Amino acid sequence: MKEMKNIPKKVLVAGTFDILHPGHIFLINEAAKLGEVYVIVATDRNREKFQGTAPIIPEEQRLEVIKSIKNVKEAKLGRKDNDTLKTVAEINPDLILLGPDQRFDIQKLKSGLVKMNLGHIEVKRLETYYDKYKLFSSSLIKKKIIEEYKKSNT
Repeated sequence: MKEMKNIPKKVLVAGTFDILHPGHIFLINEAAKLGEVYVIVATDRNREKFQGTAPIIPEEQRLEVIKSIKNVKEAKLGRKDNDTLKTVAEINPDLILLGPDQRFDIQKLKSGLVKMNLGHIEVKRLETYYDKYKLFSSSLIKKKIIEEYKKSNT
């Protein structure tokens, strides 16, 4: 019997990564503890479709920043046709790690994976928020910028 080489797991994370903050780095570092990290960066259009607002930082710039993070093996933009599961199929990860505040229904995601013959992919949600700092999310950072802007212009 041939001995199996210890092949690292492929761990997929996805998100907008609009205004990068320690919570994003925490998610990537936690994913790296589980295997090699592959990242799908949401397109501007997809982000607007699902969250109602366009990101502040353009998609190519967000992608470049994510690619430069130490524990990221590979990063790519989501598909222009917004079919995230096709991008998942291209990467073919062993595990999808969702952030604690990502608006994905795990059961819905798993059933979508099964329909695409990707039922072997495990899906987990990171339960821990990285809230060491007051501005621990992109939306809190944006809110603070708006408050400061209003104060300086009154």
